[in-house]
Amino acid sequence: MGYSTTPTKDDVKYFFFVRTKIYGKIREVIYFNNVSKIYKDATALLDVTFVIEAGEFVSIVGHSGAGKTTLTKMILAEEPPTDGTVFFESIDVHKLKSKDLTNLRRRIGVVFQDYKLLSNKTAYENIAFAMEAVGKTEEEIASDVPHVLELVDLSHRLNHFPDEMSGGEKQRLAIARAIINQPELIIADEPTGNLDPVNTHEIVQILKKINDLGTTVILTTHNRGIIESVNKRVITMENGKIVRDTKHSK
Repeated sequence: MGYSTTPTKDDVKYFFFVRTKIYGKIREVIYFNNVSKIYKDATALLDVTFVIEAGEFVSIVGHSGAGKTTLTKMILAEEPPTDGTVFFESIDVHKLKSKDLTNLRRRIGVVFQDYKLLSNKTAYENIAFAMEAVGKTEEEIASDVPHVLELVDLSHRLNHFPDEMSGGEKQRLAIARAIINQPELIIADEPTGNLDPVNTHEIVQILKKINDLGTTVILTTHNRGIIESVNKRVITMENGKIVRDTKHSK
């Protein structure tokens, strides 16, 4: 299947992905304000400041140990900063109580390099499980799961288990699971690290299409070819610092 980066009329049926565009008023989704993360034996982030606006596609690039994963964990409040503040919209994520933090994380979809699929559940059941966790009805699940599987070209794998799928199919399923509950933000942490060039291209095209439909996307990678194919904003990190922030990769 070829993935178009421009939404077509057929995309309208994926109504649960379409985000409301805000014209004339830019809404900040993520704001890092002078954030540092210092461990006993290493500095993961040092005085990091940046803003990601609603609807952006931002690639965060850097070698292993540059600080990419620490940065994404801070957005999810999985790692507290040593100094500085991390905001999701106007919310200081590290001051949230447990219940509020759970609600915040439901507004963020995460795609992992190692998929983190449930091996004892089919493709349908993996996505249904994510919907059940947020209280969706059986009718909503039956309606939405086939649509999202079609979006990622996995309709033919509806009743297959993860170990019956290729690496590219597993990652497409992981993306479907991440977007099924209409998140405002997708964090894709090295999602193509285990994939060949063909599957890498397909995953990037799906992420671009999701972004074109209005969802903010943060992609972490060390692959320069990926960010050149995306040709969107790039934040380059080295040794825990932002050394470059460009609107386009080319």
